[in-house]
Amino acid sequence: MTIKVLIADDHDAIRAGLALILDGADGIEVVAEASDGAAAVRRAEALRPDVVLMDVRMPGMDGIEATERLRGVCDVLVLVLTTFDVDEYVYGALRAGAAGFLLKSVDAVRLVASVRSVAAGDGVIEPSVTRRLLTAFADAAPAVGAAPPGLAELTERERDVLACLGDGLSNAEIAARLVIAETTVKTHVSRVLTKLDLRSRLQAAMVARDAGLS
Repeated sequence: MTIKVLIADDHDAIRAGLALILDGADGIEVVAEASDGAAAVRRAEALRPDVVLMDVRMPGMDGIEATERLRGVCDVLVLVLTTFDVDEYVYGALRAGAAGFLLKSVDAVRLVASVRSVAAGDGVIEPSVTRRLLTAFADAAPAVGAAPPGLAELTERERDVLACLGDGLSNAEIAARLVIAETTVKTHVSRVLTKLDLRSRLQAAMVARDAGLS
């Protein structure tokens, strides 16, 4: 199945470069481009791409607001790609429901791999910010063992999947650990996010750690 991608960035040259890389990869097609957040939301609603590659700093509606709006109106996965390694952008993007965060210095091979990972339902975080991100969430987390709303509604298998998310496992790794099909993992992840009222598996990972499941 072809992964449909929408690229949102206010620089023509950057959009062109990203499109060149992604269109040249097997199984990926750039279906649209947008130069600001509002246009990205409109085109994503109309075209329903699998992944939106979203810049943060754009005129008018920025990438974080656009990500939040997209998560509320259509089932699209957002991979934030920005020049700036700023905590405010990282946390804002993840709180808005982004499935991943990368810097524009990422090489072509990793960019393509990240788009495929996000499309498959896995989260992607720039390595240079991962430790800061985990530390920040740990410092702000409630005491281990605190039960987040909705946790009691999870089945035993869904709790197992949530614990795996807390360990940072991909869908394939969860399937191997729990000895179930990867398609079954995707179903469980979707149900976990719905029951816990979360927008991404990265948020689910934080909940798992807060609750002492991982």
